[in-house]
Amino acid sequence: MATYNTSDFRKGLKIQIDGEPYLMTEMMFVKPGKGNALYKCKMKNLIRGTTLDRTYKGGDSLESADVETTTVQFLYRQGEDYVFMDGATFEQYEVTGDVAGDIWKYIKDGMECSMTLYNGTAIIVEPPQHVQLEVIETAPGTKGDTATNVTKPAKMETGAEFLVPGFIKEGNVVKINTQSGEYVERVSN
Repeated sequence: MATYNTSDFRKGLKIQIDGEPYLMTEMMFVKPGKGNALYKCKMKNLIRGTTLDRTYKGGDSLESADVETTTVQFLYRQGEDYVFMDGATFEQYEVTGDVAGDIWKYIKDGMECSMTLYNGTAIIVEPPQHVQLEVIETAPGTKGDTATNVTKPAKMETGAEFLVPGFIKEGNVVKINTQSGEYVERVSN
């Protein structure tokens, strides 16, 4: 297992603490007037989502986490679980609803997603940053209502609801930001 010395510490580093994978979300280098340099780190547990603050002295080291990120294709939903397939190896991964979170709002059959594996088990599944979804149900817009700040709820083909501008109609395809859950633009009429 590889190790990282303090000189390797940086945001985005995947490390292992007490047998669990963490992502270094912040790293601040502090050099006091006297004594050793300090590395103040904030880490996020990749399995539980909890955060951890730790300070390390120059020369300390951390074990690298055995995580890999791969591109997978969404195949189908089976009860509360989701089934994905790695396009290169054809290996299938069954992901529980707890791990998948609210991914159901954004994914359609065949969509490519990013999956992080820890010791061969899926711990994070993320949809693309933007997805295009068809509006299947929304209230009609008020005639002459072209103001861009007027929004209304719209139900998408995935079953999720998002706020969209008043001019969006049923049958429109809209782009949604999966990080924020916000409407980006209309893709088709």
